[in-house]
Amino acid sequence: MKRFVTTALIVLLVFGSVYAQGSKEEGAAVRNEITVYAYDAFCGDWGPGPEVIPVFEQKTGIKVNLVSAGDAGEMLSRIILEGDDCPADVVLGIADTMVKQTFDADILMPYDSPVIPTIDPDLMFDDEHRLLPFDWGVFSFVIDTESDVPVPQSLDDLTKSEYKGKVILIDPRTSSVGLGLLMWTYSEYGEDYLAWWEAMKENALTIADGWSSAYGLFTEGEAPIVLSYTTSPVYHVLNEDSTRYQALVFPAHQGTTEGIGILKNSRNKEGAKEFVDFILTDAQKDIAVLNSMYPVNGTTELPDAYNYAPVPAKVYPTDQDVVENKLDGMFKAWTEVMSK
Repeated sequence: MKRFVTTALIVLLVFGSVYAQGSKEEGAAVRNEITVYAYDAFCGDWGPGPEVIPVFEQKTGIKVNLVSAGDAGEMLSRIILEGDDCPADVVLGIADTMVKQTFDADILMPYDSPVIPTIDPDLMFDDEHRLLPFDWGVFSFVIDTESDVPVPQSLDDLTKSEYKGKVILIDPRTSSVGLGLLMWTYSEYGEDYLAWWEAMKENALTIADGWSSAYGLFTEGEAPIVLSYTTSPVYHVLNEDSTRYQALVFPAHQGTTEGIGILKNSRNKEGAKEFVDFILTDAQKDIAVLNSMYPVNGTTELPDAYNYAPVPAKVYPTDQDVVENKLDGMFKAWTEVMSK
């Protein structure tokens, strides 16, 4: 009997030691690893992910599981659906048109990053810092300067007859860039925004479902003007040493901002904070260049190619009231006008 008790005790001690060691190793793994949900373009071969993630891992010793989670809308829906079982520590790429939906889901924790003083206050999403901006852009039309079309000076100019079949637009129901133009026309014309789209119908060569297909048609020479960003020419200057494609600067443009946040259910909040700080400092230049956007950190030194990415004098911010209360109706009205 004594021998049995002694043997049982030894087994329990050994098991306890192994369990404790396993728990310790698991805890160490959690501390040295984070999972980041990001939109597809960030994770792709030509996106910032493959460039900046290895630098962070080497600098911090923290392994990053980068998960390509669809577009921004699909990514947010996935996090909400997964709930407490969501493995992500960080979500990267929440668009400013999705801020209310994100906050209503109550999935993010506040984080007062030490980098915040370097960020323009106008770019911030909320005072609690649940979501922090990491890049921003300005929607614009880009023109092929080797074409013979006159250079338009405003949205109104684009509706003139000389641009018939010369402009590639993007569907606001399927693309954040297309949505940017819909918001832009509302910011510019208010409740009369549909009049611009009605006048513009004849001038659109096509309405692409996304930016990639639209810009591909443009660079293939199908039309001399395309909806894009003021920063789009930077790519061509850096990679093709060409200034052929230039952004059109109108009296006012629509802006957009992308955010990064730490999930409340993160298993490695300290590692997540390190990642957020890295994205807002060391990674700013690469993210700006590879995303064709502007950095939010005011100390970032950009390449000279950004001289071809003009910042317009007036940039409309995303109106959260419009997003919350009017956007569904705007989609329906837009569809009716453009399908006639």
